[in-house]
Amino acid sequence: MTPILNAAKDYVLKTLNEELPNGFLYHNYNHTERVVKHVYELLDAEGIEGDEAENILIAAWFHDIGFVKDPENHEEIGAAMIEEFLTTHHFTDPKRVAYIQGCIKATKFGSDPETIGQQVLVDADFSHFSSKNYDQISALLRQEWKLTKSKEYTDVEWLEENINMFNMHHRYYTAHAVKEWQPMKHNNLLNLIKQRKKTRKKKKRAKLKELDLKRKMDKARLPERGIETMFRVTMRNHINLSSIADTKANILLSVNAIIISLALSNLIPKLDNPSNSYLLVPTIIFVVFSTISMVLSVLATRPNVTRGIFDKKDVEEKKVNLLFFGNFHKMKLEDFEWAMNELMQDKEYLYSSLSKDLYFLGKVLDRKYRLLRITYTIFMIGIVVSVLAFAWAFKTGVVMP
Repeated sequence: MTPILNAAKDYVLKTLNEELPNGFLYHNYNHTERVVKHVYELLDAEGIEGDEAENILIAAWFHDIGFVKDPENHEEIGAAMIEEFLTTHHFTDPKRVAYIQGCIKATKFGSDPETIGQQVLVDADFSHFSSKNYDQISALLRQEWKLTKSKEYTDVEWLEENINMFNMHHRYYTAHAVKEWQPMKHNNLLNLIKQRKKTRKKKKRAKLKELDLKRKMDKARLPERGIETMFRVTMRNHINLSSIADTKANILLSVNAIIISLALSNLIPKLDNPSNSYLLVPTIIFVVFSTISMVLSVLATRPNVTRGIFDKKDVEEKKVNLLFFGNFHKMKLEDFEWAMNELMQDKEYLYSSLSKDLYFLGKVLDRKYRLLRITYTIFMIGIVVSVLAFAWAFKTGVVMP
């Protein structure tokens, strides 16, 4: 190694170790050493010697030195820094300086190298595309971009980026690289494609697993079968009891209506005759008890009036029972649909609403059956008292005191 190359190596090592910002896991001294190593390989294979070989090697040492100042324009900065370095070491041949700067600038992404020196350096800069350790090197670049550019890629996105680079944006220029490195590059490309296929399948399986887990969680949020059965059976029993209560009330209502009709049509006209005055009190007792029974029967079946409206605050605070029509019959359809969606997504709210529905239905049943019990009692007492009153009146033939 010539003195200028030794000086270049020491300068680059010192500069990168002292001035390169943290986070450059790929573009560092190790990468530079790897590029120089492959430049030697290409120089030997292409038969390049003398000053031209020395120029290319100097450019190889300095091709990424610009990262210490501006990673986005490191080629231009590297070209300026090499000129300053060469001047310091009395290396002032303008043609050689321009040649070295041209090689450094040719490493800019998207450039098309023209001279053999530029082609050698560009091929060496991308020699890792044919490396057996490409996955590890690529991982370093991915992490570097994350740390220094805030660019984050998913596994599939990173594989797509690499495959696109291999297929669309890179090729080797020197004969040795095409012959010796291109086959390994193809192997790495095939591995990338396989990894992409495998990663996509893995991602698809993970997505299906996630959807399955979500379905299970959604199912877990809904009532279990035993709880559903309990609510269904209890609700049906309550509804049946309510129907029975209404039937009983209707029977009492119909019977007493018939009784009053008969009394009005048969007994009342006979009271105009003074000889039938003894029937007055029993008739009044009969009609009064029947009337009271009818009123209580109506009260047992009369529905309560509800406001039939709620607001979002009631739903958010879980104060409204959406399962009872009386709480929503005045609501707009879109508001009711929103509220039902909130209910179905909240297991606790759903259980609470079902429990409230059962509770208030039970309260209604309690009121109905309590009124029915009173009604039947009064009806029974009325019948007994009326029969006794008529029996007494017919036996004595006098008006009851």
